[in-house]
Formats: sequence, structure tokens, C-alpha cells
Amino acid sequence: MPLVALTCVIVLPPWILVWAWILPLPDTVQEQANQAIKHGLDGIIVYVDEGGQPPAFYAAGWKDRKNKIPADPQALFKIASISKLYVAVAAAKLAHAQRLSLDNTLAEYFPELAGRIENAEKITLRMMLQHRSGIPNLTDHPNYPWDNPPKSSKEALEYALDLPADFAPNEAYAYCNTNYLLLGEIMDKVLGYSYHQYIKEEILTPLGLKNTFSSLREVNIDDVMSGYFIGWEPDIKMNDHGSMLATAEDVGIFLRALNDGSLFKEDEQDIYSSIYVYEHTGLVPGYQSIAKYHKDIDTVVIQFVNTNGGYAWTISEIVYKRIVKILREKKNS
Repeated sequence: MPLVALTCVIVLPPWILVWAWILPLPDTVQEQANQAIKHGLDGIIVYVDEGGQPPAFYAAGWKDRKNKIPADPQALFKIASISKLYVAVAAAKLAHAQRLSLDNTLAEYFPELAGRIENAEKITLRMMLQHRSGIPNLTDHPNYPWDNPPKSSKEALEYALDLPADFAPNEAYAYCNTNYLLLGEIMDKVLGYSYHQYIKEEILTPLGLKNTFSSLREVNIDDVMSGYFIGWEPDIKMNDHGSMLATAEDVGIFLRALNDGSLFKEDEQDIYSSIYVYEHTGLVPGYQSIAKYHKDIDTVVIQFVNTNGGYAWTISEIVYKRIVKILREKKNS
């Protein structure tokens, strides 16, 4: 192969990504959402909350491809790792109430895990919240059954037990779903009931969020946006990976309250700021999401896309950045 051709193969990104990025920027968010579908995404929902303005809702593509049901901005969506924001807020509130110690170790809460999770007696809750524990990520296990997800936390945890640590506690950073699974179990133990109920009582209800749920079992399946994987025809929304579900509006209201501090009491925000971030993305089979607050334009932008695989994630990120650029140009014009 000629050197120039070989260089192009190695260095240049696929044309679909180049095209998504270099197209002239549309004038409106809705036009950009429509454009996203032409790039191969099945459906997209965008929620925009500009400070001082009524929230805006945008959608394009399909909520249900097979039955030709258009994307609905009020559909429920699997928010995947965005749920870590809610868990971290719950941990901060419990720590402030002195019902949880962030500097206690995993082994202090679960002695039976000493010897099954390396360094359990040195790993603190703070390290777990910050993804600095060194515990192996259970979803990275080569035998993790994505097509038939574990039915319980105990079953899921088996994919992280009896493995060498990725690194010594607090010596590095590695994003790890096992951390937050264990944090949920610890909060259950401290509370004596499900931490999801605590999240509802302390976060959802005070904010008036009636369209946020802890699992697929709590909702009417017809209200859930379908999920798709490129190269796989069937709808995979029935696969239950334990994800929280919410509308884009509910996530947006939560994110605004998280960032402006109205979600917290007294010194709770200081604790939260010391342990976790103020924005997040989410990825689970069939679903990918972005939730961010853009301080320079005082705007929350939530984006849900119901397509995984191929270049879908990168396309989604490009679309999101272009939407923010549209909003920024509009704000500064």
C-alpha cells in the first residue's frame, strides 16, 4: 500500500464523523437534532434550560423504530451512569448527617469482602466515590453477560471478586462501576432500607421529580424509549441492566439544582464538591446520554440518544457540541 494511502487509513477519521463535524452549523437546535438522524442515530431527545427562560424540548427520529412511533421528548430513558450523580449526592447527605463516614473502609462495612476484594481494609468510601479505589470494574470482565445481565447486585459483584487490584488505593484513577454498586449496598446497610427510597425522599420529592425511577420494573414499558445497537435489529429496551430511568426534563431539573446548590442543605454541598463531579455521561446497551451545565451561558443541556455501536457515541458527542455552539452563538448575538 502506498505510504500516503496507509497514512490516510491510520490518521484520518471516518468520513461520517468528518461530515458530521464540518457541515454548516444550523440556526436551531431542532435542525441539528434532525441532522443527527441523518448521521445514523435512531432517535434523539434534547432538553435545554437557559437561565430565566422556559425550558425547551427537541426530538427527532424514532421512539420505537418498528412501530414507527416518533421520538417523544417526554419519554423515559435509561440514564445509566448519570445515576452516579444521585448516588454521590445521597452519600454526601448521609455523611453530613453523620450516618455514613466517607473515611471508613470497605472492610469496616463489609468484613466478608476482606480477602475477596484486594485492599478492602484500606479502600475508603471517599476513594470509591472518586474512582480511586483500584477495585476491578465488573463490567470490564471478559465474561460479563451484557445480553443477559445479572439479576441482583450480589450476582453482579461476582464479576469483580477474587481479582488482583488495578492499582493501590488512592494511587490512580480508573472509572469503575463496582465502586458505585458497593456504595449502594453500603447505603442500604446503613439506612436499613433501599438507598433508592432515600434518593426519592431526599432528592426527587423535594425537587418535584415524578418521572425518575430506580429500575425498569417500576415503569410502564410503553413509556420507555426503545434502544438499539447498530448491526442488531431487535429493540433491546427490555434488557434490564439496573439503570435508573428518567425524562430529560427530570434530569435537567436535577442537574440545575445540583449546580446552583439548591439541592443541598447547610454544608452538604461542601462535602459533595470534595467527592464528585457536577456533570456526567451515561452508556448502557441501546442508550447513551450527556448531562452538563454550561456556566458561561447559564444553560443546562441534556441529550439522550437511543443508538449504540459503530461511531454512534462519537457522533452523539459531535452533535452535543454543535448544539451547545448554537446556543452559545444565540446567547452572544
